[in-house]
Amino acid sequence: MPRRKTPLINNQFYHIFNRTIDGKEIFTNKKIVKRALTTLFYYQYQNPPLRLSYFLEKSKEEQEKIWETLKQKNEKLIEIIAYSLMPNHYHLQIKQLVNNGISVFISKFQNSFTKFFNTLTNRSGHLFESQFKAKIILNEEDFIHINRYIHLNPYTSFLIKNIEDLKNYFASSLPEYFDEKQGFCEKSLVLSHFKNLNDYWQFIKNQADYQRKLNQIKHLTFE
Repeated sequence: MPRRKTPLINNQFYHIFNRTIDGKEIFTNKKIVKRALTTLFYYQYQNPPLRLSYFLEKSKEEQEKIWETLKQKNEKLIEIIAYSLMPNHYHLQIKQLVNNGISVFISKFQNSFTKFFNTLTNRSGHLFESQFKAKIILNEEDFIHINRYIHLNPYTSFLIKNIEDLKNYFASSLPEYFDEKQGFCEKSLVLSHFKNLNDYWQFIKNQADYQRKLNQIKHLTFE
């Protein structure tokens, strides 16, 4: 992965985006998405004891012990706030915690997932574009709007027809926001801006149709 011209800053939030080479659709079924999410969650930690492929060969009990150890140590490269895996690209809202944390994290995620996908589909070579895009989030207003933008992506792109189905979309972090259990996303950083979950959901839906219409005419704009 090429070195970035502008280094990413610790304790800052970013919107991260990357697409597949030639627009190849990869995040298309639950099995593949599950592996991608496991890869994301595993490599957010600085020093996993095993490569992910070896970790997944362990029994469920052994895997749980490793997860618990990683969570207790809490030594992370980044914090994941939100994600959306689209068929040929992905969006992440994350916070860098250590020097080069995002770059190391993205490199580990993409390399590990590419090996898995290439083995699964009997292909070789790179899967993602070499340089991911990163936009710094400078204020709280942008922070919650980017969160909404990411979570609306499956609806905006017409992968989902009914907006209510977003709450259960398997390739997005939104279902985690409506689950009382503690997941992998630092959702409290977003939800603390709202009175309750219904207030947050109304915020999401408020922009849905506008964002969908923008997507339909984006070929006519410079965005």
